[in-house]
Amino acid sequence: MLKVSGLDVQFKNKDDNTWLKAVNKVTFEVKKGEVLGIVGESGSGKSVTSFSIMRLHDPNNTIIEGEITFEHINLLNLSSDEIRKYQGNKIAMIFQEPMTSLNPVFTCGDQVREAIMLHQKTDKKTAKEKTIALFQEVLLPRPEAIFYSYPHQLSGGQKQRVMIAMALSCNPDLLIADEPTTALDVTVQKTILELLL
Repeated sequence: MLKVSGLDVQFKNKDDNTWLKAVNKVTFEVKKGEVLGIVGESGSGKSVTSFSIMRLHDPNNTIIEGEITFEHINLLNLSSDEIRKYQGNKIAMIFQEPMTSLNPVFTCGDQVREAIMLHQKTDKKTAKEKTIALFQEVLLPRPEAIFYSYPHQLSGGQKQRVMIAMALSCNPDLLIADEPTTALDVTVQKTILELLL
């Protein structure tokens, strides 16, 4: 389903306009139904690799070389408009930092509902019901109240679970999870991992 071949990622150093290599010749495959773990010390390029698959880097300050093939299409060859059809729909990501990934001016429920309406082409009422059901699945307390809450009103673990609900909302073919359970307590971690599986 996913094949990453010889992935190189470089970022521009704004101080002297040189290029710094963050990922060097990374190669791996993920088959349908398979779980793949990428392990490495902090700063080794795990998140950079994930962001590259999602095409979330700033194209003006990043050079990405190699191939990222998803369902026989090289994602690196797609335009910005074309890649949006994949992002959050066919390929979803649970980010490591939920506070920087959630928009602070919209309620948590609105953000998840919007993703469902955009990709699943459902009406507002159906998307709201699905959002609240997802909040229940990820063990959020008072899911209806969370729907109307802003990110700053939630704990770190609650924000993380909103991000997980958003990533699962469109039943993606490929789910990238960047340390998805870090902010969660052990009992919740077990349930979330079972849900992801």
